[in-house]
Amino acid sequence: MRIYGLIGKNIDYSFSRKYFTEKFSIENLKCEYRNFDIPDIEKFPSIIRENGVAGFNVTIPYKEAIIPYLDQLDTHSEKIKAVNTIKLEKNGSLTGYNTDYWGFLEALKPHLKPHHKKALILGTGGASKAIAYALELLRIDYKFVSRKPEENQIAYSDIDGEILGNYHLIINCTPLGTFPDIDISPNVPFQFISEKHLVFDLIYNPSETKLMRLATENGAKTLNGLQMLIFQAEKAWKIWNS
Repeated sequence: MRIYGLIGKNIDYSFSRKYFTEKFSIENLKCEYRNFDIPDIEKFPSIIRENGVAGFNVTIPYKEAIIPYLDQLDTHSEKIKAVNTIKLEKNGSLTGYNTDYWGFLEALKPHLKPHHKKALILGTGGASKAIAYALELLRIDYKFVSRKPEENQIAYSDIDGEILGNYHLIINCTPLGTFPDIDISPNVPFQFISEKHLVFDLIYNPSETKLMRLATENGAKTLNGLQMLIFQAEKAWKIWNS
C-alpha cells in the first residue's frame, strides 16, 4: 500500500483527498490518500518519519513555509517560490515542485483569444505567484490588484473603464465567493465588463461564483478552478511516479 497525502491547515474540504481516493478506486491502485492537518509547519518532519508517505501535496498556508524543509526545488517552484507537490526521492531527499502554474496554463490556454494580451490578477497571496509565473510563460502582461497595494500594484478602487478596456483577462486568486460565503465577490466595476473579457475564478465551490455570474451577465466568458485542479493533480501524480 503506497500512501500519499496533503499537508495543510483546516483541510477537511480537501479536493485532493476526494480526487485521489476516487482515482485509486477507479484505477484499482493499491494506494491511500490521507489529509495531514497540522497546526504549524514544524510538525512536517514527524509526519515523514511516522507515516512512510511516498509523496505529498501542499496547500494553504504552507506552500511557502514548507520550502526550508526540502532538499531541492525544481526550476519552476524555485522561480515561483511556492511548492504544492513534494516527491520523496529514492535516496530519501525531498524535492519540491509547483503544479499549480501547470494546471492553470492547461485550463486557460484553450480559451485564450488574440486580444487577451493583458491580465488583472485579483489578490496577492500564494496562489497569485503561480498565476503570474504562468502568464509570464504565455507572454501576457499582468498587474496585481490588492486591498493594500504595494509598488507596481493597484487598488480595487483604481479599476475603471479605461483599465478594463485594456485588460481583458481577469483572474481571481482571492477566496472571496467561496462556499459558504457565496454572496460576496471581489469589488470589480462590472458595468465595464464586456464580451471581450475572460474571467477565470480559481474557486471551484460553488461552480459558478458571484464574480462569474455578474461577469457572464455582461457578456464575458467565465471559467472556474475545477479543471485547473484536475490538471495540477494529474501533474503531481506523474511527478510522484517518474
